[in-house]
Amino acid sequence: MKLLPYAIVVVFLALIAFTVIYLSKKIIYIFGIESTRLVYITFSLLPLIFMVVSGVFTNATGMIGHILYKTASVTMGIYLFVLLSFLVADGIGIFVKLKPSTFGLIGFGLAFCITLFGYWRGASIQITPMTIPMEGLTKKVKAVHLTDIHIGHFRTNGFLQEIIEKTNAQNPDVVLITGDYLDSEYALKEKYFEPLKQIKAPVYFVDGNHDHATNMDSIYSLMKKVGVHVLENEKATFGELQIAGLTHMLADRNSFDMHASDEKPTMDEVLPTLKMIKERPTILLHHAPNGIKYANEHGIDLYLTGHTHAGQIFPFNFVANMIFDYNRGLHDYNGTKILVSEGIGTFGPPFRLGTKSEIIALDLIPKH
Repeated sequence: MKLLPYAIVVVFLALIAFTVIYLSKKIIYIFGIESTRLVYITFSLLPLIFMVVSGVFTNATGMIGHILYKTASVTMGIYLFVLLSFLVADGIGIFVKLKPSTFGLIGFGLAFCITLFGYWRGASIQITPMTIPMEGLTKKVKAVHLTDIHIGHFRTNGFLQEIIEKTNAQNPDVVLITGDYLDSEYALKEKYFEPLKQIKAPVYFVDGNHDHATNMDSIYSLMKKVGVHVLENEKATFGELQIAGLTHMLADRNSFDMHASDEKPTMDEVLPTLKMIKERPTILLHHAPNGIKYANEHGIDLYLTGHTHAGQIFPFNFVANMIFDYNRGLHDYNGTKILVSEGIGTFGPPFRLGTKSEIIALDLIPKH
């Protein structure tokens, strides 16, 4: 487990090197470029620029940083789509000999279409209905699960307003938010929290890694100001339901998560302190889908989480599947249900491919 961070870095750098060499060769081939050095330098710089700009300007609040972050993010999304499109064109070339101009037409044309589709897919919020029986419930509870909204450089109040309208349309009894409400200090303003007052049900919130990277104290304060119940390693009661909420943390001291600090308490340390009543139907809110065995040990019936974005953009869904035991959807662990939402917003490039932006509408019903 200790070698995992290094293995991830090595694999990532190897993939970047492959994309630089592959795309450079294809551009040279398509356009018949004789002086190739500039092409290789350009494609070597693009990933480097994205990483530097995204690191430096993620929390930019000024207009210049805002524009630089958005430009770098969109550019890297297109970079990936051009790579995928050229690979498809190469696949076609196995069966049909393609001239350089034809290869370029197919590759760039497909990349253009994928870019438009990916942007539309990322901005299109879907409702995912789900019915979950729960031991101890005597009457149905309608809940809405929201996660990874990522209000920031790309998603602002228009997007938030759509989420609220779609949420209210489900007529929920309760709304549960599992972190990453913001992804940048660019949106750390009261106007991006005020619309939450329009939600026609009690709202419970736990933080995510991007909330921490933004400014956790300010987010807590702004959430409370608009009437949201913030759960910071504590439990609450809503009707027959017991709702436990954890801050973003590791499962235990032997776990690795690049987004969670090992200086903070862990799930196996915090859950016993909540002294949950196992006989009551219990929901756990936590940002990342880890520590399921500890949730199970403490009588959690339903574990609501997000964080993964299901990989957000193909082929990263396969990477997310390797990293997370539970990457998307509903699963069962010894009687504890864990529901991993694909999230609503996006981080980095504002695209989705092979995943969806979802609001989960839950019907929690008595288990007979």
